[in-house]
Amino acid sequence: MPPIPVTETVMRLPLVPPHRLNAYLVGGVLIDSGGRLGGRRLLRLLEGQRLSAHVLTHAHPDHQGCSQRVCRALGIPLLCGAGDRAAAESGDQRTLMANPGSPMIPLLNLMSGPGHPVAGTLAEGDEIGGLTVIEAPGHTPGHLAFWEERTRVLILGDVLFHMQPLTLRTTLSEPFRFATFDRAANLASARKLAALDPETICFGHGPPLTAGDAFQRFVAGLPRA
Repeated sequence: MPPIPVTETVMRLPLVPPHRLNAYLVGGVLIDSGGRLGGRRLLRLLEGQRLSAHVLTHAHPDHQGCSQRVCRALGIPLLCGAGDRAAAESGDQRTLMANPGSPMIPLLNLMSGPGHPVAGTLAEGDEIGGLTVIEAPGHTPGHLAFWEERTRVLILGDVLFHMQPLTLRTTLSEPFRFATFDRAANLASARKLAALDPETICFGHGPPLTAGDAFQRFVAGLPRA
């Protein structure tokens, strides 16, 4: 499946079809890279594209798995949020987990891609590829979202899912609790992003949502935990 236009400026890269796992290409910037076994597919999807940078919404294995491979192959820098830098550079997931002693850590580390040096970190209000960086911590300490105000497009990573990765049911939901660093902070980030009043919402998991009102209603119904 080739890259799919979301808007005139945003391309979705379906890394695990139909919508189970996505990366995005905006203004010559690659957002996320998928799992470590998908490097050949990702590079094929990027053929003919001129890239200037690779950024991560967050450094979980299904988003940074091919980061080293794509940065080396294309000679582009890796950028992420400050709170996820250690995991992006090492592949070690312990700094992203609420419980660093979790029995899930060995499995997550096995799934992670190799670490890659981070050329710089992004913070609230920075601009890259025509997008504004929004700090959205909670799912991970340094989780980022990306906002294009002109088109009201929001790329929010895993602050919310629009598909259950296991059942493939298309529905809005919170991300997996076991992999969320701070649920209360993530809920606050969801409300912060809803306040932008986006019209098109792009997810790490699931198809884009073009019903901004449905997004607003879902976020309004989330607990204040």
